[in-house]
Amino acid sequence: MSGRTTFIVVTHLLGVGHLARMAALGRALVAEGWHVVLASGGRPNPTIRIEGCDLVQLPPLHCVGADFATLLMPDGRPADNAYLARRTQILVDAFDQARPQVLVTELFPFGRRTLASEFEAVLQRAHAQQPRPAVLGSIRDVLNPPSKLEKADSALARLTAYYDGVLFHGDSDVVPLSASWPTTPALIRRVKDTGYLHDGDRVSDDGGTDGRDEIVVSGGGSTASLPLARATVVAATKLPIHRWRLLVGQGVPEADFTALAAAAPPSLIVERARPDFPLLLRRAALSISQAGYNTVLDLAAAGSRALLVPFAEGGEREQTLRAAELERRGLARVIPTVEINGDRLAAAAAALLELPKPDWSGIARDGASHSARLVEEFAGRATARAKGLDRLDGLLARARGMKRQIRFWWRDDDAVMPSPALDRLLDRTGKRGIPLALATIPEHATPELAGHVEAFGQVDMLVHGWRHANHAPAGEKKAEFGAHRRSDIMITEAENGLQRVQALFGGKVLPVFVPPWNRVDPLVVNALPGCGFRALSTFQRRKVRYAAPGLLQLNTHLDPIAWRAGGGLADEGALLDRLATLIDEELEAGAGELEPIGLLTHHLVHDGWIDRFLDELVDRLLDSGVAQFVSARDMLVEDDADGRQAVRR
Repeated sequence: MSGRTTFIVVTHLLGVGHLARMAALGRALVAEGWHVVLASGGRPNPTIRIEGCDLVQLPPLHCVGADFATLLMPDGRPADNAYLARRTQILVDAFDQARPQVLVTELFPFGRRTLASEFEAVLQRAHAQQPRPAVLGSIRDVLNPPSKLEKADSALARLTAYYDGVLFHGDSDVVPLSASWPTTPALIRRVKDTGYLHDGDRVSDDGGTDGRDEIVVSGGGSTASLPLARATVVAATKLPIHRWRLLVGQGVPEADFTALAAAAPPSLIVERARPDFPLLLRRAALSISQAGYNTVLDLAAAGSRALLVPFAEGGEREQTLRAAELERRGLARVIPTVEINGDRLAAAAAALLELPKPDWSGIARDGASHSARLVEEFAGRATARAKGLDRLDGLLARARGMKRQIRFWWRDDDAVMPSPALDRLLDRTGKRGIPLALATIPEHATPELAGHVEAFGQVDMLVHGWRHANHAPAGEKKAEFGAHRRSDIMITEAENGLQRVQALFGGKVLPVFVPPWNRVDPLVVNALPGCGFRALSTFQRRKVRYAAPGLLQLNTHLDPIAWRAGGGLADEGALLDRLATLIDEELEAGAGELEPIGLLTHHLVHDGWIDRFLDELVDRLLDSGVAQFVSARDMLVEDDADGRQAVRR
């Protein structure tokens, strides 16, 4: 399918809030010129507006209460493998037909773990698509906290494997994600606040009187609303001077609906949920409801007095957390579901009706348009990434045609002791047969690190300053060996650093000096050969082959970390374009004229997105057949050979 397409996958199992939120996102994208395919895996609901979007209705599923592990077919029987397989096939076929620029999965991988196989199927399809679409998660403001930390770890692993970002349909200044979900700096870097996603304001007043000065009671779309509904029948009897209106969700069986209507006193109207619910709230004297995401935003839009009875069945905490925050802000009163009864409901309603309406203006509700802008931004990044890969592939093909080998080397900084992060790096390079140069901090390097790397044959140790301490004055760029210190002290530290690293690592040590922050005073550079060093390694293309007489310049050139942005992966398109430029320079120069292209990493601050980028990039280079990773040791030996040849000439 041509043009800009977003493919949204959502399955609502209990209420309709998940579908309503994604329909609002879809309509906002359509308004911005996107084609939207909305794949819905829950039961169809006539109250949800999906105009402008192409709906793909999967064989529907639902659950009863909070039993999200038991997936039910429309007839109430548990879904079998054949039914689930049919859902997955329809979903994958629809994705293949759409060929979207953006894929959005609602709630997964933070939830919907019982449907992991179908989400995984479409995610794998997305990563196989060329060019690869931007992949985004979509979550509401408050999640149901994981019962085990392993579930949060599993979600993060899936995010780093497949996703580019997460749309957080809330406001971190109101309720941060950390209030309901274990967060890490790596995760937070990928989470983008959209604001609250709501479009209830689009419902125009039709001049009717339904809801005016009423107590409007709503409980969501499922049978979870029945305790509140039954208590409402009693409360309306206790407080008959007000007209009550009970809205019963489409997921409540007809028998239960009929029983509620039959038991209702004259002051209570019982009817099915209506698409003009936001309009009823604007007219109402009081709203009594659960604390679902969409309901709360409807309350905010209406400026309603609100009594919240949060759904908490089966250990669910999402609504309880949200309701507690609203009560803390003075926007609502809360009665726990387990404490609800007709008498208490009537008393709380009477008390609230005596109070002025609260000020909901602090809950911004423009998240749909902001979400659409973020989708556009991520799509642009995906396009830049695709263009960068095309340019890179073209240059690698050019190298094959020229029968040229492009040489690379890999330097990693700050190693001081064994760690899981170091093991991931050693595994990454080792299984690909890539030599690795580890720049270790002499004062902090441990005997445990020496013993750990001893078993790795393609690991060389370099000298990373002395203690990696910043001595630059405030406001200047960080440096340990900068011009602001006495040169004799720095020269002594460099010499001591080499000696200590040699004592720890023996024959694995190369006399290569790596100044922290890649900055070094020229006076120190000139003294390094006298300290026993053979090479200097910093960052950027070297201007001359030798930094000082007898001191080879052996630089790095590509660093995937966005240091100025606080860490995480730098812009992929910019990184790929930088690498393509380096290769282009190599091909324009004569073979061997330029130093090998140096990859610079820092294993201790990597996250899963950095590691994924490195894996994909390095595998692409190796698969090209023209990339060759060489060791720092080989480059020193090569320099020796060049020197001997020059002497003979």
